[in-house]
Amino acid sequence: MRATLIGLGLAALTAGATMAGPLDAYRWRSRVLVLSAPDPDDPDLRAQRAERDLVVLEAVGDGAAARALRAHLSLPAGEFRAVLVGKDGGAKLTEAAPIPPEKLFATIDAMPMRQGEIRGR
Repeated sequence: MRATLIGLGLAALTAGATMAGPLDAYRWRSRVLVLSAPDPDDPDLRAQRAERDLVVLEAVGDGAAARALRAHLSLPAGEFRAVLVGKDGGAKLTEAAPIPPEKLFATIDAMPMRQGEIRGR
C-alpha cells in the first residue's frame, strides 16, 4: 500500500467511526511512518518527506489531530521525530533526525511479519 496523508485530520483517520487511537485504521494492514515537527518548514520534516514507500502521517503544528497523534506516541511538540509503526500498531523505531532509507528498510525487513511476507512470496 502506498499513500501519503499530509495535514491529516481526524476525520480522514476515522472515516466517520470512533476509534481508540489515531493509528488503529492501519493496524495489521500497513506500516506507518509518523513525522512530527513544530512547523511545516522544519528542515528535517522536508528531508524525511522524500520517503514514499510507506503510509506517511504527519503531526505538524498544534491542531487537534497533530496533538492526538503526538500524545498517542508520546512525542514532544516542539521537536522533530520520525516514528516507524509496525503493522501491529507498535512503535518500532523512533529517531530525532530523518531516518535514512537503508535503516528504515533494514528495520522493516527484520520484523517478524515482514519475514513472513517475504517467505510467502
